[in-house]
Amino acid sequence: MSHIRSKDTKPEIIVRSFLHRKGFRFRKNDKRYPGKPDVVLPKYKTAIYINGCFWHVHNCDNFVWPKSNTEYWTNKLINNKKRDKKYHDQMREKGWKVIVIWECEINEDRLQRLISEIKGE
Repeated sequence: MSHIRSKDTKPEIIVRSFLHRKGFRFRKNDKRYPGKPDVVLPKYKTAIYINGCFWHVHNCDNFVWPKSNTEYWTNKLINNKKRDKKYHDQMREKGWKVIVIWECEINEDRLQRLISEIKGE
């Protein structure tokens, strides 16, 4: 598990590159905000969390409960999901818009929708 990245993952790089090409300027992994959002757009008061399907328990084909050491993994993954909800709620309480992008849904259509979500259109 020591080789698993928490920053600069491939899905994050894809989303950040897209946003930068479209002219958005942002901060990445800003420690001042709950959960260190992967992308922070202060101008739009928007935080984007780019989640891996396994680590954040997404209900899709990419997520499968581990077959070994199930008690450990169940606790770990459920706690990850609870912590995500807590951080998202804290950001919303501060008046921020929270957008979650799942690794399985990153494609051109989703990225185009992301722009309208950021701008509130």
